[in-house]
Amino acid sequence: MPGVSAARPKGVLRPGWSASVEDYAIAGGWTRNGEALVVGDAAGGVYAFEGKSGASAWTRQEAHDGGLLAMAIHPDGTGFATAGKDGRVLIWSAAEAQPRQVIDLGGGWVENVAWSPDGQWLAASCSRQVRAYDADGREVWRFDDHPSTVSAIAWSSAGELAMACYGRVSFFDASIGELSQKLEWKGSLVSMVLSPDGDIVACGSQDNSVHFWRRSTGEDFMMSGYSGKPAALAFDDSGTLLATGGGKTVMVWSFQGGGPAGTRPGALEHHVQPVTMLAFARRGMRLASTARDGAVVVWSLKSDGNGRPIGAAVLADAGAELYWRPDGRALAALDARGGVTVWRTG
Repeated sequence: MPGVSAARPKGVLRPGWSASVEDYAIAGGWTRNGEALVVGDAAGGVYAFEGKSGASAWTRQEAHDGGLLAMAIHPDGTGFATAGKDGRVLIWSAAEAQPRQVIDLGGGWVENVAWSPDGQWLAASCSRQVRAYDADGREVWRFDDHPSTVSAIAWSSAGELAMACYGRVSFFDASIGELSQKLEWKGSLVSMVLSPDGDIVACGSQDNSVHFWRRSTGEDFMMSGYSGKPAALAFDDSGTLLATGGGKTVMVWSFQGGGPAGTRPGALEHHVQPVTMLAFARRGMRLASTARDGAVVVWSLKSDGNGRPIGAAVLADAGAELYWRPDGRALAALDARGGVTVWRTG
């Protein structure tokens, strides 16, 4: 895209600020009202930047020995949790460079961490094991009977924890740790996202397909035709649109009426390399995507999943993560070179 870069974006993406971390910028998120952007890197460092200026608020190098793997912002926006290769989960206040709680899972990589929507529970997965903790970091239950490594975890609005692994997605009641539902499908599930109401479960599969279930009806459906593994999945806030990667084209499926069965998805074509991450803004019908070549595109969507690009920029390296500020007026992107870029969008 001639003339387009992170510093010279086009359309709705307007220059904001940029910074860098020591290694691959692997995870992050905005704190309450966008006051700060926190970022973790592959070297295990955790960084906090002032949301408006990008100035460094604090840095904690090698917070996770061996590297950081995941981060989750607390629903109230005042703190966050990180997980890493050292077998630990750290709980932080966004204002301090020292973790306020340390949870040791006893060895192994902690690959996923997630807060419940009400902030009362924190879940973490390590290999085939999943543990749940209360807000004070006390373990309340664990489950270690998965047939394979847990690839993804996510909370429903009803306080259930979903866990994906080879061949199934399991739902557990968080308060007691008991299995409430099991959805089975023969295949390796590499990604998972829940609709906001928790009724629809969508998973990207190793066989280059997306599989989804409607929990309320028992319906399941496979969406195929992807050129790669659909690791990038995102629902909009209404639960009507599901955006999926798995190639250069962003496919957006509509769940209006009886969809997506028997319908064609919206096909968003602009990227020239496979899409690596997707993120919906909380307000309006805006979707952001990034790809292996660092291209970032903002799309304006219609209710049927079709749309058009309304903004573009290019990062210094492959796009790793995208985070809309809570008010939707800024977009942050992390890249494989350790770059942190924020654009104003409104």
